[in-house]
Formats: sequence, structure tokens, C-alpha cells
Amino acid sequence: MKATRLDDEQARHNVEAGFWAGNPVDSYLAAAAIRTPAAVAVVDRGRRWTYGELDGAVNRFASALRGRGVGPGDVVSWLLPNWTEAIVVHLAAIRAGAVSNPIIPIYRHRETAFILRQAGTKVAVVPHSFRTFDYPAMLDEIRAEVPTLETVVVVGGGPPAFDDLLAEGRADPVEAARSSSDIALLLYTSGTTSAPKGALHSHDTLDHENRSMIDFFGLTAADVVFMPSPVGHIIGVLYGLQLPFMLGSTVVLLDVWEPGRALELIEEHRCTFTVAATPFLHGLVHHPSLPQRDVSSLRVFACGGADVPPELVRAATTALGCTVTRGYGSTEYPTATACTAADPVAKRAGTDGRPIGPAEVRVAADGELQVRGPELFLGYLDASLNDTAFTDDGWLHTGDLARIDADGYVEIIGRQKDIIIRGGENISAKEIEDQLFEHPAVADVAVVSTPDPVLGERVCAVVVPEAGGEPTLPELVDFLTGRRMARQKLPERLILLDTLPRNPSGKIQKFRLRELARENGVTR
Repeated sequence: MKATRLDDEQARHNVEAGFWAGNPVDSYLAAAAIRTPAAVAVVDRGRRWTYGELDGAVNRFASALRGRGVGPGDVVSWLLPNWTEAIVVHLAAIRAGAVSNPIIPIYRHRETAFILRQAGTKVAVVPHSFRTFDYPAMLDEIRAEVPTLETVVVVGGGPPAFDDLLAEGRADPVEAARSSSDIALLLYTSGTTSAPKGALHSHDTLDHENRSMIDFFGLTAADVVFMPSPVGHIIGVLYGLQLPFMLGSTVVLLDVWEPGRALELIEEHRCTFTVAATPFLHGLVHHPSLPQRDVSSLRVFACGGADVPPELVRAATTALGCTVTRGYGSTEYPTATACTAADPVAKRAGTDGRPIGPAEVRVAADGELQVRGPELFLGYLDASLNDTAFTDDGWLHTGDLARIDADGYVEIIGRQKDIIIRGGENISAKEIEDQLFEHPAVADVAVVSTPDPVLGERVCAVVVPEAGGEPTLPELVDFLTGRRMARQKLPERLILLDTLPRNPSGKIQKFRLRELARENGVTR
């Protein structure tokens, strides 16, 4: 497997500038295992894995894959929760010269079959059961749709079981002919309106991203990474499966999100650094046990993957006593901007940060943010998607609307498809959302359009009330009016829900809310 879109001139520049340093993704684990074999690498479900144990498991699984005919360019797909087995499979596939293809474990038959078929998956690894779902049964039911699939490995079941492959392999290092420019990761975007798109990353792009984050946040071997974000998502892959071993530090995994348990783990293991989406930050800040927990070790909470209300950043900064920052990135360009403790709280809360390292950002004439830099992915597996994804001069179309202030900080103000056009006037949904989030009776909120025969579209607020509350439309309108919001931006419909639908990365699935608004449009 290789990228069909790669700018040779830009690649040469990345190498000559030292952005691409030629480091295989899995090499850091191997080096740390030699340097400090008894150090704790992973804490998972009450068990501690040392660097020696983890690297040995990666070697054994990699050699077992090679023994089963997996070679350079072959795809190893896996649907696993935040378990150590995910780390082993990911790094073993890469060490064997293959391509690691994480799949979010909440995906079911339709999405999984599409990905396995398009990827040409040779080996798939699944849990026997997770959250009561039978993954081997799903693979049995879709296997006829994936003619390339030769082996299904089951964690906690079988045959073959995950432990069977470990027994087949050897603990000594695996030798595979490979280059840092090889594709190491095939990761599908969690699309909200269409089929997911398979993004291709090399060792070089992934390695640069993590090295830039280490430099930006001043991370060292003394840091302890807490990872609740799904490891089938770009955040989990980078900061749960790779960055800790570059530091030679420890990662603490949480497989089922529960904010009370998260606070316990942060306190128990003195976690210092995490990257996670808005719902995770919101859950920690609003959990009733927070005042009783000592989370003083937490140094940085970088929040991205979904819209982050400014008030949440301010509240979290106070409640957690650490640097809380918004950040901007995607599967295609993992982290373009963020802030550190050196940046004012106003910038951390009110913007999505400043460019990290050599990342380049610009706003096009139509307001779209475009990005370019050493961690930019190398194109989609479906090459037909590349022409519309990139500009002629190699910048990525993000589809996000943004502005860049005089100090160089980027603020995402909405999606190109997230503008409400009321009576011919463009209205930013995000502007209204940020204000409504500060209402005391609002726990979560999304603003979408609802059709209108006269004005074209009207503003509809979809609100998750705080416990015991039930805000009314007049109350919310009065609240916004008190904040001097223009009349045409005020919501004209209100829908109350118990929870907002989100995709695996935490982004609100607004297409579903638009459908609900069209069908329902309840005014309260």
C-alpha cells in the first residue's frame, strides 16, 4: 500500500528540515525496553505491564503475523477498546511491515464491512465481547463480503485467540524490510453524513506529530498519560498507543468512560497529561466527586475533536487547577493549533490556539481554514477523494470556517455546512451555541437550521437540560437578548433531549438533529 498523492518537493523539504527524522513508530518502545525493561509502560484494568513485557508481546505478535503470511503493505484491522491488546496489535502490525487499521469498536456490520472490504484486510482482531456485543458473530456474518480476510483473531476467545498468536511468535526482535516513508496507519474518519474516508499516514507524519506535541507541551519521562479517548480514533492512537513510549513513560488506559472512575485513576496514578474531546472534559468538571479527589498532578488537558465552549475551558481551568486548552486538528492533520500554560486563559478559552511548530494555517477568501505541514496525511486510500481534499498548492481543505487574530491565534467559527441562512443572512450556529452553553439550565446544546417556507431557514436550539431543569424557549431568548445578541439570531424553536447524538470522536451529529427538527420542530 502506498499513497497516491505525495508532493515530492514537500517531502524533501520535510526531510532536509529535520521534520521527518526517519524514525519507525515502534522503535521507541523497543529502545525503552532495552533501556528500562522493568519500568511500567501501561496500566490497564488493574494490571501493570512493564516495557520488557510489552515489547516482548509486540515481537511475538509481529512474528506470528509474519508466520501467517502478513507482509509489507498488508492490512491488519482491529476493533478493540482501550486495552493493552490494542497497543500490541497496533505496534506489532507496524513492526511486521504491515499497515495498522484501527476501527472504532462501536461500529457495527455496515461500517465494519465497508472498511474491511475497502482496506483489503488480511487479519482482523476483535474482542470476544465488549459491552455485551458479540464481535466474532458480526465478523462471521460479514465475512463473505470481505474476500481478502484470512484470519480473525479473538481477544478473550478464539480460535485463534490472541494468546494463541502470542504463543506462536518469538520474543526476539522481528526484522522486516521497511522505510519510515511507508504507510503505517490507515484510519477512517468518523464521517457524519457519508461513508468514512480512509486516511493514510506514514511513520514520518505520525512521528513528527508526536515529537511536535512533546516539544510544545514540554513532556518528559516523568509525565503520566491518561487515555480515555477511544484508541480507534486519531487521538487515542497518537497519545495512547505511541507518545507514551516515545517518552519512556506510563499510559493509564480507561476502556469504558465513567468520569468518577476517571478521577480515581488520575488521582491514583498521578496522571499529568491527557488529550480528549469535550464530553470527557465536561464529565470530569461536573462530576460530584471532583471536590473529594486530588487531581493536582494533572498538568495539561488538551481538548479537541469537537466544539469546545469557552465557558467550559474557563470552568475547567479553575475546577481542575491545570492548563486546559482548546486545540484544533483532524484525522488528516492531527494537531495544527493549541495553547500552553504560557498563553493567556482568554486565548485558551476563546480561540483554538496558535500553530504548533512548523504547522501552517491560512484562511481562504471564502473563510475556510486551510492547513499544511509535516504531519499532513498522505492522501486517502480512495484516491478519487484527493482532488477535492487539497488545493492546487498542497493545502488541506478543512471545511471549517475560521478567523486568525492579530496575534496569530486561530478561532473556528463554524463549518461551511453549519451556517444557517435566514432570510438571506448567514448566521453562525457556533456563536449561538457558545452563549447558550453558559445558561445555568443548559448542560449541552447544539444549534441547527429548520426549514421555513418564507425565510428559507430558522434557528432551532437543541438542548440537554441540567439535572432538574427544563429551560423554555422564552427563557433562552431572554438570556440571549440580555447578552445583546441580534434578534435574527435568536432561536425560534427549541427541542429538549436527554443527550445529543455524537460520532466516535465526540462531534455532534448535526445531520440527525436537522432531521429531527424537520420532523418535529417542537417549540417549548
